[in-house]
Amino acid sequence: MATDVTVYLDDLPGELGRLGRVLGEAGVNIEGFCATTSAGGQGEVHVLIEDAADAFDALAAAGIEVVSEEEVAIVPVEDRPGELGQVSRKLGDAGVNITLAYLAMNSLLIRRMPSTSSSRRCCGDSQTAFSCKLCVTNSRCPRSVSALQ
Repeated sequence: MATDVTVYLDDLPGELGRLGRVLGEAGVNIEGFCATTSAGGQGEVHVLIEDAADAFDALAAAGIEVVSEEEVAIVPVEDRPGELGQVSRKLGDAGVNITLAYLAMNSLLIRRMPSTSSSRRCCGDSQTAFSCKLCVTNSRCPRSVSALQ
């Protein structure tokens, strides 16, 4: 059963990494996730997992509180223009109200980093780092540093 688990983390560098480490060490595969921050200094993270029991045990042991859990439907979509509209329209026509949606395709990680010195360390400035595929994926960019590792 696919489960969306919601946790709140402090809005601090390394917290998402800690969540990933805790689940990884417990053998829990993260099949998808969505993370956002709010003005309150917290990040809301939705994690899509199959093995909820192991995840709950690991999160509790690490002091990470699960604030909600919900069985979710996974709807396969093609990676092409208009697909989200088509699939969402079909669900809406069937009376399904979508209250949460996130998409992960081809193991692509999208990161938004503020324009701070830590995000400029890679390619000299944040705009270049965002556009440098090697920096974003940390794949041997000659200008990459440990800030993104």
